[in-house]
Amino acid sequence: MSTKPYNPADEGAEMSFRQKMSYTDYLRLDDVLKAQSPLSDAHDELLFIIQHQTSELWMKLAIHEIRSAMDAIRGDTPQPAFKMLTRVARIFEQLNNAWDVLRTMTPSEYTEFRNALGQSSGFQSYQYRAIEFLAGNRNTAMLGPHSHRPDLLASLEDILSRPSLYDEALLLLSRNGFDIGDEANRTNWRETRAENPKVMEAWRAVYAAPGKHWDLYELAEKLVDFEDYFRRWRFNHVTTVERVIGFKRGTGGTSGTHYLKKMLEVELFPELWRVRTVL
Repeated sequence: MSTKPYNPADEGAEMSFRQKMSYTDYLRLDDVLKAQSPLSDAHDELLFIIQHQTSELWMKLAIHEIRSAMDAIRGDTPQPAFKMLTRVARIFEQLNNAWDVLRTMTPSEYTEFRNALGQSSGFQSYQYRAIEFLAGNRNTAMLGPHSHRPDLLASLEDILSRPSLYDEALLLLSRNGFDIGDEANRTNWRETRAENPKVMEAWRAVYAAPGKHWDLYELAEKLVDFEDYFRRWRFNHVTTVERVIGFKRGTGGTSGTHYLKKMLEVELFPELWRVRTVL
């Protein structure tokens, strides 16, 4: 007894796309899937390229969400920012999981194509730099790797000329009647800010009465959640690099794992971590 094969067309599914937009058309998959061009015959180079390209796509989405969250906070409507910042945290969870795939590559497999990378390195990621600058880690020395691209440099300088995500949260505190000291009148956004006891006290007051300051309390927790996943991503980066290249210098000239471990010390929202001790 023969059974007729299932045909989605019988239920109305579109099967012909000569004059219609298809999935491939909408996502421009021809362009996306042609963007991987290994420079060696090494089997694992394709893994390395796809790992980093997909990470850049996720970072593009993270930047979109962070900017939108900043707009909401600036407009005194922080509620939409809660979902956006939750999404950013989940993006970094996704990026964390991606390290597990890259860690299937052994040191000997990486050495088969490492020389083909030249001086290119994730250290030079423009979008990663944008995320750091948007969040508040404004180390202007890190503009250097982008100085050869005036367009990218101008975009990063524009980020530095405006308040960061954390700055917007602090200004929201001020507009809600909290004393944040000099932060309320700050105009130079270019440098990484220093910890401020008055900001600490403001967050302590928020955490001491979450029902009274629910939006600020929720915003604080969303920021901590974001940084929590961001820190995990940095940590997994360190352990993956150490597992694959040990303590060699990075292809971009950094000290490799030593440089990455220094990045683990950077805090984006310091008072939100310190306040837990003083509550």
